[in-house]
Amino acid sequence: MSLTALSGSPTPKPTTTDDTPARPTRRASPIGALLLRLHFYAGILVAPFLVVAALTGLAYTTTPQLDKILYSDQLTVAQVGDRPLPLADQVGAARNAHPDGSVASVQPGDGDQSTRVTFSLPELGEKQHTVYVDPYTAQVQGQLTTWFGSTPATTWLDDLHRNLHLGVVGRHYSELAASWLWVLALGGVILWWRRRSANRATARHLLVPDLAAGKGVRRTRGWHATTGIWLTVGLLFLSATGLTWSRYAGANFGAGLDALSARAPEISTSLTAEPAVPAESGGGHEHGPAGAGGVVESAAFDRVAAAARTAGLAGPVEIAPAVEPGSAWTVTQVDNTWPVAKDRVAVDPSGGQVTARSDFADWPLLAKLSGLGIQAHMGILFGPVNQILLAALALGLLCVIVWGYRMWWQRRPTRADRRALAGTPPARGGARRLPLWALLIGVPVTAAIGWALPLFGLTLLAFLVIDVVAGAVSRRHRTAATPISTTPAGS
Repeated sequence: MSLTALSGSPTPKPTTTDDTPARPTRRASPIGALLLRLHFYAGILVAPFLVVAALTGLAYTTTPQLDKILYSDQLTVAQVGDRPLPLADQVGAARNAHPDGSVASVQPGDGDQSTRVTFSLPELGEKQHTVYVDPYTAQVQGQLTTWFGSTPATTWLDDLHRNLHLGVVGRHYSELAASWLWVLALGGVILWWRRRSANRATARHLLVPDLAAGKGVRRTRGWHATTGIWLTVGLLFLSATGLTWSRYAGANFGAGLDALSARAPEISTSLTAEPAVPAESGGGHEHGPAGAGGVVESAAFDRVAAAARTAGLAGPVEIAPAVEPGSAWTVTQVDNTWPVAKDRVAVDPSGGQVTARSDFADWPLLAKLSGLGIQAHMGILFGPVNQILLAALALGLLCVIVWGYRMWWQRRPTRADRRALAGTPPARGGARRLPLWALLIGVPVTAAIGWALPLFGLTLLAFLVIDVVAGAVSRRHRTAATPISTTPAGS
């Protein structure tokens, strides 16, 4: 025991059993208390959605390798030839193998990659049939039902990650997870910073768990928090990019891009003069482009491809015939790895003249960032490195969630008279003690975020209403259970 405590001083300092002065009990600030309670409940209730998103996202990161295993016979050729055959021959071979539908696009093969001829059919909806042709022999290697160029396996895993194969209803799960992920990540950073700064920890202690802590909630909290700190930037990125193509928040994001004129510019396919419809050639490779009313010779694909190459479109490209007769065809670079190549040209199919151009360098900044963010979210932008980073984020998030639930269990009362299955939530009352300036700023900001992210706003409102009602019921029960003292008569 310290000398101060023995001296009878009226203001003794609290001590611990090892004679080290103990810190006085600090009452959490209203903002800290409110944030802690929100982080606690949101972590418990939203974490299951995040677990599903992390597991399905982890599975999706394997799709490039999975495609090579499952569809190598269609996607690649057995032997690379000296020079590809004309596209007219390749498209004709695909048409002979697939007489139904209209040609929606052609992606010429390069190197060991096969040529992809995609056909649209009304009964397939958004999906299409893609015929794979050896560019050096014009032999058809197979056919797959694709979705925006994705193979069946990739499409299946994509649907699993986006909507659990539940359609529009299932998209709510992924949007809910993305809407709360950034809140949990930033809230965890703030809470850990407040805790460590109160203990006068250095920056190193913010990034490294306290390995000296004994077994129990302190050690688990250290791993939970420091791992979350390391993952914060990646989790914020996944949340933001995931929301851009979600159902409700994505629609608001699109409306914002429209208001700022920040979408990727459209390319004009109008022609100043109506092109003449060429006569049919005798090669048997004629076909009608998607939606076109007339017959266009297959040699137009070679003319359009040659014009695009002359205009500087290198690497893999996709040729899309005109949807309406008398319009230009479009050729788009489809290299989504860094540095991306997304330039586009419109070409008159009858003469091979370039009539319009749209370069990725001229896109608005927000359109560039949105496009690059989506590719990175899908694990495409940086190739295998991108896949590894996404897999590490998914595994790290799963660990953080497991540690969070473990803390909840470790904090449970274990005394014989106070046993419980899990730890009690942080105390209420933080919102009632907020200063006026915090309410004047926080309420409008929270309302604006809730409007931009509707699922976040609705679930936050539901949380607040349920918490207020539960608090009122709890206070009423405590009041009813308090015995009323009475004074005996005649005392």
